[in-house]
Amino acid sequence: MQIPIFTVDAFTNQPFSGNPAAVCLLENDLDEDLHQKIATEMNLSETAFIRKLHPGDDFTKSSCFGLRWFTPTNEVPLCGHATLASAAVLFHVQKNTNSVLTFVTLSGELKARQVEDHIVLDLPLYLTYPQVSQNFVAVGDMIVQDLRYSPDTKKLLVRLSDTYERSVLEELQVRAQHFLSAEKTGKVKGLILTLKGSSRGKQKGHDFYSRYFAPWYGVLEDPVTGSAHAVLSSYWSEQLGKKEMLAFQCSRRGGELKISLRNDGRVDIAGQTAVVLKGNLTF
Repeated sequence: MQIPIFTVDAFTNQPFSGNPAAVCLLENDLDEDLHQKIATEMNLSETAFIRKLHPGDDFTKSSCFGLRWFTPTNEVPLCGHATLASAAVLFHVQKNTNSVLTFVTLSGELKARQVEDHIVLDLPLYLTYPQVSQNFVAVGDMIVQDLRYSPDTKKLLVRLSDTYERSVLEELQVRAQHFLSAEKTGKVKGLILTLKGSSRGKQKGHDFYSRYFAPWYGVLEDPVTGSAHAVLSSYWSEQLGKKEMLAFQCSRRGGELKISLRNDGRVDIAGQTAVVLKGNLTF
C-alpha cells in the first residue's frame, strides 16, 4: 500500500521554522489503527489525514474533504497548524482549483481560503474564564498577572506580568514532563503561557506572545499552535480592545499568526507555509 505524504512547515515561509505537520492524502479508507501507527511513525506534533467524502471526489477539483489529526499518542479534536498544512498541500501541491476549501472535522466544518501569500483558516473562537486557584502554574516564582481556563478546549492560560520582556518568555525553562504528575484530574490538557506585546524597539509590532505545552497529548512543547490562538484571540481581543492582531509564538522554531475576529463569533487565523518533503508511505 502507498499513501502520498508531505511535511509542511506552518505559520512560516521559511523551511525548518514554524510548526511541521505531516499530511497524508487518503484515496481510500484506512484501517482505524493505522492512523495512530502512522502518526507515531512520523513523530511530529501532528499528522493530518485528508480523506475523500465521496467515491468520485478529486483532490484537485473537490472543495470538501474529511480531516483528522493525530499526535504521536492520540487523536485530537482540533489542530490549526495541521489544517493550515493540509490546505497548503491541496492548494499548492495538488493545485486545487477552489477558492475555499471545507474540512469536516471533530470541531465541525473548518474553512480555508487563500489571501495573497497567506492561507486563512476559519476557526472556532473559545472563551476563557478567570481561575482563582494558582496551584498549577509552571512558571516558578515569576509574576502571574492573570490566570484563565477554557473549558471547551481544556486549556489553561497563564499570562505573565506586563513588566517582562519577550526574551523572558523565550528563555524560560519549562519542564513540561512534570505537568503530568502535577495535573492528573483531566481538567487541563494544554498550558498556554502568554505575554503582552511590546511597543518598544525591535520587538514592536506583535500584539502578544505565547508558548504552548501539551504533554498530556505527548507534545512537550508545540512550536506554533493554531488551536491555542483560538483561545488566545478571544482573551487578547478583550484585553486590548482590538479585533485585528498580530501574534508571535516564541518557541525555538517560532511562527507568526495574523488574527481577525469575525462578527459571527469565530476567528480567522492566517499564516504562511513551506512544503519541505514530498513522498510516499509504503507498507
